[in-house]
Amino acid sequence: MPPSTADWLNKPGGLAERLQLMRKAVGLTGEELAGQLGWARSKISKLENGRQMPTGADLTAWAEGCGQPDEIAGLLTLLAEGQAVARQYRHWGGSGHSQLQRDLDAMVRQASRVRNAEALFIPGLLQTAGYARSRMEEAVRVHGFDQAGIDAAVAARLRRQEALYDVGRTFEFIICDAALQVLLCPPEDMAGQLDRLLMVSGLPNVTLGIIPLHQRLSVAPMHGFLIADDVTYIETHTSQLILTGEESAQYARIADGLLAESVTGEEARDLIVTVATALRRSRPS
Repeated sequence: MPPSTADWLNKPGGLAERLQLMRKAVGLTGEELAGQLGWARSKISKLENGRQMPTGADLTAWAEGCGQPDEIAGLLTLLAEGQAVARQYRHWGGSGHSQLQRDLDAMVRQASRVRNAEALFIPGLLQTAGYARSRMEEAVRVHGFDQAGIDAAVAARLRRQEALYDVGRTFEFIICDAALQVLLCPPEDMAGQLDRLLMVSGLPNVTLGIIPLHQRLSVAPMHGFLIADDVTYIETHTSQLILTGEESAQYARIADGLLAESVTGEEARDLIVTVATALRRSRPS
Protein backbone atom coordinates (compact mmCIF):
# COMPACT_ATOMS: atom_id res chain seq x y z
CA MET A 1 0.00 0.00 0.00
CA PRO A 2 1.44 3.44 -0.90
CA PRO A 3 2.64 5.47 2.11
CA SER A 4 0.18 8.26 1.28
CA THR A 5 -2.72 5.84 1.75
CA ALA A 6 -1.29 4.39 4.97
CA ASP A 7 -0.80 7.91 6.35
CA TRP A 8 -4.41 8.75 5.57
CA LEU A 9 -5.74 5.58 7.23
CA ASN A 10 -3.71 6.25 10.39
CA LYS A 11 -4.29 9.97 10.79
CA PRO A 12 -5.95 11.06 14.07
CA GLY A 13 -9.65 10.35 13.79
CA GLY A 14 -9.01 8.36 10.63
CA LEU A 15 -10.60 5.13 9.52
CA ALA A 16 -8.16 2.83 11.35
CA GLU A 17 -8.63 4.59 14.67
CA ARG A 18 -12.39 4.71 14.23
CA LEU A 19 -12.59 0.96 13.70
CA GLN A 20 -10.51 0.28 16.78
CA LEU A 21 -12.63 2.58 18.94
CA MET A 22 -15.83 0.90 17.73
CA ARG A 23 -14.53 -2.52 18.74
CA LYS A 24 -13.31 -1.36 22.14
CA ALA A 25 -16.54 0.50 22.83
CA VAL A 26 -18.45 -2.80 22.94
CA GLY A 27 -15.76 -4.67 24.85
CA LEU A 28 -14.72 -7.05 22.08
CA THR A 29 -11.16 -8.29 21.70
CA GLY A 30 -9.69 -8.50 18.24
CA GLU A 31 -9.84 -12.28 18.43
CA GLU A 32 -13.51 -12.24 19.45
CA LEU A 33 -14.48 -9.92 16.60
CA ALA A 34 -12.50 -11.98 14.11
CA GLY A 35 -14.28 -15.14 15.24
CA GLN A 36 -17.66 -13.45 15.01
CA LEU A 37 -16.97 -12.27 11.46
CA GLY A 38 -15.22 -15.43 10.31
CA TRP A 39 -11.99 -13.54 9.61
CA ALA A 40 -8.36 -14.28 10.40
CA ARG A 41 -7.18 -12.47 13.53
CA SER A 42 -4.48 -10.80 11.43
CA LYS A 43 -7.11 -9.01 9.35
CA ILE A 44 -8.43 -7.21 12.42
CA SER A 45 -4.91 -6.07 13.25
CA LYS A 46 -4.20 -4.89 9.70
CA LEU A 47 -7.39 -2.85 9.49
CA GLU A 48 -6.91 -1.26 12.91
CA ASN A 49 -3.30 -0.38 12.17
CA GLY A 50 -3.90 1.02 8.70
CA ARG A 51 -1.94 -1.71 6.91
CA GLN A 52 -4.90 -2.76 4.75
CA MET A 53 -7.56 -0.69 2.98
CA PRO A 54 -10.98 -2.14 3.92
CA THR A 55 -13.72 -2.80 1.42
CA GLY A 56 -17.28 -1.58 1.78
CA ALA A 57 -18.30 -5.10 2.78
CA ASP A 58 -15.58 -5.15 5.47
CA LEU A 59 -16.87 -1.92 7.00
CA THR A 60 -20.48 -3.05 6.92
CA ALA A 61 -19.58 -6.34 8.63
CA TRP A 62 -17.46 -4.54 11.23
CA ALA A 63 -20.22 -2.11 12.18
CA GLU A 64 -22.79 -4.88 12.41
CA GLY A 65 -20.40 -7.09 14.37
CA CYS A 66 -19.92 -4.28 16.86
CA GLY A 67 -23.67 -3.71 17.09
CA GLN A 68 -23.39 -0.25 15.54
CA PRO A 69 -25.15 -0.39 12.15
CA ASP A 70 -25.83 3.35 12.32
CA GLU A 71 -22.10 3.88 11.76
CA ILE A 72 -22.11 2.21 8.33
CA ALA A 73 -22.91 5.33 6.29
CA GLY A 74 -20.14 7.33 7.98
CA LEU A 75 -17.62 4.56 7.48
CA LEU A 76 -18.47 4.26 3.80
CA THR A 77 -18.04 8.01 3.37
CA LEU A 78 -14.57 7.74 4.90
CA LEU A 79 -13.79 4.85 2.58
CA ALA A 80 -14.72 6.93 -0.46
CA GLU A 81 -12.30 9.60 0.71
CA GLY A 82 -9.58 7.01 1.19
CA GLN A 83 -10.05 5.65 -2.31
CA ALA A 84 -9.38 9.17 -3.60
CA VAL A 85 -5.97 9.38 -1.95
CA ALA A 86 -3.19 9.97 -4.44
CA ARG A 87 -1.12 7.04 -5.66
CA GLN A 88 2.30 8.61 -6.04
CA TYR A 89 4.22 8.06 -9.26
CA ARG A 90 7.47 7.50 -7.40
CA HIS A 91 6.09 4.29 -5.92
CA TRP A 92 5.40 2.90 -9.38
CA GLY A 93 9.11 2.84 -10.21
CA GLY A 94 10.21 2.29 -13.80
CA SER A 95 6.92 0.61 -14.72
CA GLY A 96 4.93 3.77 -14.00
CA HIS A 97 4.49 4.69 -17.64
CA SER A 98 2.88 1.47 -18.79
CA GLN A 99 1.01 0.96 -15.51
CA LEU A 100 -0.67 4.34 -15.85
CA GLN A 101 -1.76 3.48 -19.37
CA ARG A 102 -3.19 0.14 -18.23
CA ASP A 103 -5.13 1.83 -15.41
CA LEU A 104 -6.64 4.36 -17.79
CA ASP A 105 -7.38 1.71 -20.38
CA ALA A 106 -9.39 -0.29 -17.86
CA MET A 107 -11.37 2.79 -16.78
CA VAL A 108 -12.24 3.82 -20.32
CA ARG A 109 -13.13 0.35 -21.60
CA GLN A 110 -15.59 -0.23 -18.75
CA ALA A 111 -17.36 3.12 -19.06
CA SER A 112 -20.43 3.90 -21.16
CA ARG A 113 -19.87 7.67 -20.92
CA VAL A 114 -16.46 9.33 -20.88
CA ARG A 115 -15.89 13.05 -20.36
CA ASN A 116 -12.43 14.61 -20.60
CA ALA A 117 -11.47 18.25 -20.06
CA GLU A 118 -7.97 19.62 -20.66
CA ALA A 119 -6.69 23.17 -20.69
CA LEU A 120 -3.31 23.04 -22.43
CA PHE A 121 -3.00 19.73 -24.22
CA ILE A 122 -4.99 17.34 -26.40
CA PRO A 123 -6.80 14.56 -24.47
CA GLY A 124 -5.12 11.16 -24.68
CA LEU A 125 -8.08 9.56 -26.44
CA LEU A 126 -7.65 12.02 -29.31
CA GLN A 127 -3.85 12.06 -29.62
CA THR A 128 -1.90 10.96 -32.67
CA ALA A 129 1.16 8.73 -32.23
CA GLY A 130 3.51 11.68 -32.75
CA TYR A 131 1.78 13.90 -30.21
CA ALA A 132 1.50 11.03 -27.71
CA ARG A 133 5.20 10.26 -28.04
CA SER A 134 6.11 13.82 -27.11
CA ARG A 135 3.85 13.56 -24.04
CA MET A 136 5.52 10.30 -23.05
CA GLU A 137 8.98 11.80 -23.50
CA GLU A 138 7.92 14.58 -21.14
CA ALA A 139 6.92 11.95 -18.56
CA VAL A 140 10.39 10.41 -18.84
CA ARG A 141 11.98 13.80 -18.17
CA VAL A 142 9.65 14.76 -15.32
CA HIS A 143 9.04 11.42 -13.57
CA GLY A 144 12.13 9.46 -14.49
CA PHE A 145 10.17 6.69 -16.22
CA ASP A 146 12.09 4.18 -18.30
CA GLN A 147 12.85 5.52 -21.78
CA ALA A 148 12.52 1.97 -23.08
CA GLY A 149 8.83 1.95 -22.12
CA ILE A 150 7.81 4.79 -24.45
CA ASP A 151 6.87 2.61 -27.43
CA ALA A 152 4.66 0.35 -25.29
CA ALA A 153 3.01 3.33 -23.60
CA VAL A 154 2.24 5.03 -26.94
CA ALA A 155 0.83 1.79 -28.33
CA ALA A 156 -1.38 1.39 -25.24
CA ARG A 157 -2.70 4.92 -25.61
CA LEU A 158 -3.57 4.36 -29.25
CA ARG A 159 -5.27 1.02 -28.51
CA ARG A 160 -7.50 2.76 -26.00
CA GLN A 161 -8.82 4.95 -28.81
CA GLU A 162 -10.59 1.93 -30.31
CA ALA A 163 -13.35 2.70 -27.81
CA LEU A 164 -14.24 5.84 -29.79
CA TYR A 165 -15.72 3.71 -32.55
CA ASP A 166 -18.18 1.94 -30.27
CA VAL A 167 -21.35 3.87 -31.06
CA GLY A 168 -23.02 2.49 -27.94
CA ARG A 169 -20.83 4.75 -25.85
CA THR A 170 -20.56 8.54 -25.71
CA PHE A 171 -17.52 10.77 -25.42
CA GLU A 172 -17.31 14.46 -24.56
CA PHE A 173 -14.03 16.35 -24.87
CA ILE A 174 -13.51 19.92 -23.72
CA ILE A 175 -10.30 21.79 -24.48
CA CYS A 176 -9.23 25.38 -24.35
CA ASP A 177 -8.25 27.17 -27.53
CA ALA A 178 -4.69 27.23 -26.17
CA ALA A 179 -4.47 23.43 -26.45
CA LEU A 180 -4.66 23.86 -30.24
CA GLN A 181 -1.77 26.31 -30.30
CA VAL A 182 0.73 25.42 -27.58
CA LEU A 183 3.47 23.35 -29.23
CA LEU A 184 4.06 20.36 -26.99
CA CYS A 185 5.39 18.43 -29.98
CA PRO A 186 7.19 19.25 -33.26
CA PRO A 187 5.14 21.48 -35.61
CA GLU A 188 4.70 18.71 -38.17
CA ASP A 189 3.23 16.44 -35.47
CA MET A 190 0.93 19.24 -34.32
CA ALA A 191 -0.33 19.66 -37.88
CA GLY A 192 -1.23 15.99 -37.96
CA GLN A 193 -2.85 16.29 -34.56
CA LEU A 194 -5.12 19.08 -35.74
CA ASP A 195 -6.17 16.96 -38.73
CA ARG A 196 -6.96 14.14 -36.31
CA LEU A 197 -9.22 16.44 -34.27
CA LEU A 198 -11.17 17.38 -37.38
CA MET A 199 -11.75 13.74 -38.21
CA VAL A 200 -12.74 12.60 -34.70
CA SER A 201 -15.06 15.56 -34.17
CA GLY A 202 -17.27 14.15 -36.90
CA LEU A 203 -17.95 10.86 -35.14
CA PRO A 204 -21.63 10.56 -34.14
CA ASN A 205 -20.91 9.61 -30.51
CA VAL A 206 -18.22 12.25 -29.95
CA THR A 207 -18.72 15.84 -28.84
CA LEU A 208 -15.70 18.13 -29.07
CA GLY A 209 -16.05 21.43 -27.25
CA ILE A 210 -13.45 24.17 -27.60
CA ILE A 211 -13.40 27.15 -25.26
CA PRO A 212 -12.49 30.25 -27.33
CA LEU A 213 -9.63 32.39 -26.06
CA HIS A 214 -11.78 35.37 -25.03
CA GLN A 215 -14.75 33.41 -23.69
CA ARG A 216 -15.92 34.59 -20.26
CA LEU A 217 -15.82 31.57 -17.94
CA SER A 218 -17.76 31.02 -14.73
CA VAL A 219 -15.32 28.32 -13.55
CA ALA A 220 -11.60 28.26 -14.29
CA PRO A 221 -10.31 24.96 -15.77
CA MET A 222 -7.59 24.68 -13.14
CA HIS A 223 -6.44 21.25 -14.28
CA GLY A 224 -7.49 18.44 -16.55
CA PHE A 225 -9.76 15.60 -15.51
CA LEU A 226 -11.40 12.52 -17.01
CA ILE A 227 -14.78 11.19 -15.86
CA ALA A 228 -15.59 7.56 -16.64
CA ASP A 229 -19.27 7.15 -15.73
CA ASP A 230 -19.26 8.26 -12.08
CA VAL A 231 -15.52 8.03 -11.32
CA THR A 232 -13.19 10.99 -11.88
CA TYR A 233 -9.49 10.58 -12.67
CA ILE A 234 -7.04 13.46 -12.24
CA GLU A 235 -3.38 13.38 -13.21
CA THR A 236 -0.94 15.93 -11.79
CA HIS A 237 2.83 16.24 -12.19
CA THR A 238 3.34 14.11 -9.08
CA SER A 239 0.26 12.03 -8.47
CA GLN A 240 -2.87 10.32 -9.69
CA LEU A 241 -6.23 10.93 -8.00
CA ILE A 242 -9.32 8.75 -8.21
CA LEU A 243 -12.48 10.50 -6.99
CA THR A 244 -15.89 8.98 -6.33
CA GLY A 245 -19.16 10.06 -4.73
CA GLU A 246 -19.87 13.75 -4.27
CA GLU A 247 -16.34 14.80 -5.24
CA SER A 248 -16.74 13.11 -8.61
CA ALA A 249 -20.23 14.59 -9.01
CA GLN A 250 -18.75 18.06 -8.49
CA TYR A 251 -16.43 17.50 -11.45
CA ALA A 252 -19.38 16.38 -13.55
CA ARG A 253 -21.06 19.71 -12.79
CA ILE A 254 -17.87 21.57 -13.72
CA ALA A 255 -17.77 19.65 -17.02
CA ASP A 256 -21.38 20.69 -17.68
CA GLY A 257 -20.44 24.34 -17.17
CA LEU A 258 -17.32 24.19 -19.33
CA LEU A 259 -19.15 22.47 -22.17
CA ALA A 260 -21.87 25.11 -22.06
CA GLU A 261 -19.20 27.79 -22.55
CA SER A 262 -17.57 25.92 -25.46
CA VAL A 263 -18.23 25.98 -29.16
CA THR A 264 -18.98 22.62 -30.78
CA GLY A 265 -19.75 21.20 -34.23
CA GLU A 266 -18.92 23.44 -37.20
CA GLU A 267 -17.84 26.32 -34.94
CA ALA A 268 -15.26 24.09 -33.25
CA ARG A 269 -14.02 22.77 -36.59
CA ASP A 270 -13.69 26.35 -37.90
CA LEU A 271 -11.40 27.15 -34.94
CA ILE A 272 -9.27 24.09 -35.68
CA VAL A 273 -8.99 24.99 -39.37
CA THR A 274 -7.98 28.56 -38.49
CA VAL A 275 -5.19 27.35 -36.19
CA ALA A 276 -4.05 24.69 -38.69
CA THR A 277 -3.84 27.31 -41.46
CA ALA A 278 -1.79 29.64 -39.28
CA LEU A 279 0.53 26.77 -38.32
CA ARG A 280 1.17 25.83 -41.94
CA ARG A 281 1.95 29.45 -42.83
CA SER A 282 4.38 29.78 -39.95
CA ARG A 283 6.38 26.68 -40.92
CA PRO A 284 9.36 27.21 -43.23
CA SER A 285 8.76 25.95 -46.75
